Amino acid sequence: MGRISATSAARSPVDSTIWCGLDGGTRQFCQTGRRDAGSDTPRWGRIEAVPKPPPESTKTSLRQRLTHHAQIRWPALTAVNVRYRGAFAYIDGQLPGGVTLPLCRLRYNGSASIWGFAIYLASRHGYEGNFLPSGLPAGSPEEALDCACGLYLNDPTAWLQPPTN
Repeated sequence: MGRISATSAARSPVDSTIWCGLDGGTRQFCQTGRRDAGSDTPRWGRIEAVPKPPPESTKTSLRQRLTHHAQIRWPALTAVNVRYRGAFAYIDGQLPGGVTLPLCRLRYNGSASIWGFAIYLASRHGYEGNFLPSGLPAGSPEEALDCACGLYLNDPTAWLQPPTN
């Protein structure tokens, strides 16, 4: 197979795009050197698409879905609290006795059914993008809740994928 040198190959706009933080299909990307039409100035690091916060209907739906799922799958939780900041939904579990347990952060990407996932790390007192048991960095809110609760409520069966025969 022959080699193509970087100096001899023509670069397409797609080749000059770097995806920043593949965190659930947010479609957020940075340009590395493509120039605007009629401009000699490259758009270095310019963010093209910034995710918008979820609409109120999606916020309501997310809260209802997570509460319903927790009642069925996670009886150790007395409640699931959801708070929002920008495109992020922060999910906390309420334990008996009023103890609040931070679980995960979901990132809205324009779809009410697929959200980017970040697990809460108690050791760092913060959130870190991670993969769900499906192997993807994004999934359903219920899958994200199961992943986080499996860790913090000590139930690794939450990470088992059902057979797909």
